Amino acid sequence: MERVLTALEMQQADKYTMEKLGIPQAVLVERAGSVVAEEILKRLSGGKVLVCIGKGNNGADGRVIYQKLIERGFNVQLFEAFKGDFTAFNQKFDVIVDCIFGVGLNRKVEGDYAKAIELINNSGAFIVACDIASGLNSDNGMVEGVCVKANLTVAIQDFKLGHFLGDGIDFSGEVIARDIGISSEKDDFIKIIDKNAVKDCFSKPKRNVHKGCFGKCAVIGGSRDYSGSVVLSANALSSFKMGVGYVNLAVPKSMFSSYVGKVPEVILTPIKDRRGKMVLDKTALNKLLNYDAIAIGMGMGVSKGGYKLIKFLIENYQGKLLIDADGINCLATYGSEILSKKRCQIVLTPHVKEFERLSGVKKEEILKNPIKIVSDFVRHNDVCVLLKGAVSIIADRNECYINKTGTSGMAKGGSGDVLSGFAVGLLGRCEDVAKTMAVASYLFGRAGEIASQKQTDFCMTPSDIVSALPEVVSEGF
Repeated sequence: MERVLTALEMQQADKYTMEKLGIPQAVLVERAGSVVAEEILKRLSGGKVLVCIGKGNNGADGRVIYQKLIERGFNVQLFEAFKGDFTAFNQKFDVIVDCIFGVGLNRKVEGDYAKAIELINNSGAFIVACDIASGLNSDNGMVEGVCVKANLTVAIQDFKLGHFLGDGIDFSGEVIARDIGISSEKDDFIKIIDKNAVKDCFSKPKRNVHKGCFGKCAVIGGSRDYSGSVVLSANALSSFKMGVGYVNLAVPKSMFSSYVGKVPEVILTPIKDRRGKMVLDKTALNKLLNYDAIAIGMGMGVSKGGYKLIKFLIENYQGKLLIDADGINCLATYGSEILSKKRCQIVLTPHVKEFERLSGVKKEEILKNPIKIVSDFVRHNDVCVLLKGAVSIIADRNECYINKTGTSGMAKGGSGDVLSGFAVGLLGRCEDVAKTMAVASYLFGRAGEIASQKQTDFCMTPSDIVSALPEVVSEGF
């Protein structure tokens, strides 16, 4: 898995490499400029190039790029953004290289710099960003007023959070990282989950096995108002696509007949309800306490009865409990302090607005510093959180991952329910909770990409994501 650094971590790594390992800054600048030039040379054999530089280290990298491309026969001009002379943009360029700002940017881009960025974006050229697109906050992916919209970003040494979070995923284009020999004293960085991790959850089983060898999962949810959500979660487990041996679908008793035959592979359990919303039913829940993993909340609605049901599981269940959707909203509405009474391992899967309700931190603040806010929450509550978004963050007290697979076509009602089904299926037979949730997120996003290729982002549905899962699992081997 590849690592992702904050701006501070990158600065510390630079300092360690220069001061402790004795590699001069001039050498690192030469290497950085060289790898960016190499990536351009891989894609083009010639052409007219404009290298746009600022005053800092990124500008120094740009001067190296300028020289390297001249040596290879390109027609190259140098534009110094801080001088305010924009006549270079009267010409047409095949490639524009952005070396104006680096990872240290933490202020709004204004004046001549803003004008330069607008001219770059309107040039029609293929835009290559050195390390990070100028105007993009390196830690949260927020645009600082105006930002270069790159076709390709060549990250120096390591990926940065801003490449993937917030608007970074749209402004960075293709992102590749090139090693230039920068090292660090520590190794507890955020990691990008990838297909190699899938192997850990899908190792080939023995032939002499039975269904009891592969874990048991339960999915609890549904209500009169949202009858379909929990079926999607169960659908993610239908045919036991995630490899579990047993699946139990627990639904409101008054609606039990509506679910009969919907997912024939699963066991059905009725839960007492009041006006279509589940209430505490100890008799039914006690039958699920020996299951390896339980997912609850999908389509459940927000009610005191639902909260009491969740509270019972938190205080009595000893497996892995995934709380999603209205389960999270129940905690936010009636009291999340019950998390401190848990006997089970708890996973919470909110989107940003649900996490705002649960954590009490405003959405805007979460988006500005998502890693820290999620990390603080999981340390305080000793839980695992999967914060859903275009790029998802997965963290517990020991590890932090990001997953960048996915597509805009997944932004539809029911997609989150499918993720819950994928996740509880893996939790039922895998031990490392944070890594398992990261793998589930990867599988979910990659299945969405495949569904989009076949159906388009506009036409794909959450059920299409389920259908694409076997192809994703196969990619991991």
